[in-house]
Amino acid sequence: MMAGNWKMYKTPAETKAFFDKFVPLVASSSHCEIVICPSFVNLETAIAATSGTNVGIGAQNLYWAKEGAFTGEISGPMIKSTGASYVIVGHSERRQFFGETDATVLKRTIAALEAALTPIVCVGELLAERESGSTAAVLSRQFQDGIAGLTDEQFSKIIIAYEPVWAIGTGKVATPEMAADAHRMIRAEIQSKFGAAAQSTRILYGGSVKPDNIKGLMAQPEIDGGLVGGASLDPVSFASLVNF
Repeated sequence: MMAGNWKMYKTPAETKAFFDKFVPLVASSSHCEIVICPSFVNLETAIAATSGTNVGIGAQNLYWAKEGAFTGEISGPMIKSTGASYVIVGHSERRQFFGETDATVLKRTIAALEAALTPIVCVGELLAERESGSTAAVLSRQFQDGIAGLTDEQFSKIIIAYEPVWAIGTGKVATPEMAADAHRMIRAEIQSKFGAAAQSTRILYGGSVKPDNIKGLMAQPEIDGGLVGGASLDPVSFASLVNF
């Protein structure tokens, strides 16, 4: 899977212009799932622009309640009603700026599954945690507290994204070997909790993925795709990642 996270960029008009260029560039791409996650206000435009194509659309977050007095929040059923199929859960920016915790990641993941959305659940360590040798412990905690509470059936429907926080939007990128090591750590956690699902679970890499490093990253058998930030905002750039 190659997934694009647009973060807080683009208007509906810019969204339409993107897909007018992007869709023809990937029309014959059948080797991977293609997903783009725009902001909530662009979901309707994105769904319309990709109708009948091989491009899936997802949201960037959701709240765990189906409805209620939660001003400013969006529920899973609301997202599903737009025609979207995916949702990012627990992105490091949600954890860093908006108080997301492993416990709320689990609640949001379950809410996404209940709304028949495919969650892309994010895990990853901070720079200080990487430098102190705590990467394995952090990934284990995030898995145990934020994912392991799922049933086997629920787990079979999620996608995991490994994002070293120090490599997001910084221009720094984990070497392919560093990324693969982290993916192996995550897969070991899956093996211990969910057994054989460890081999079928897709784990994406996110963190300054660009056209000039995609080949090395995807050469690692442990890496099953990318969760792309800045490079997904340009149709030609993202198409080159999809078609690498």
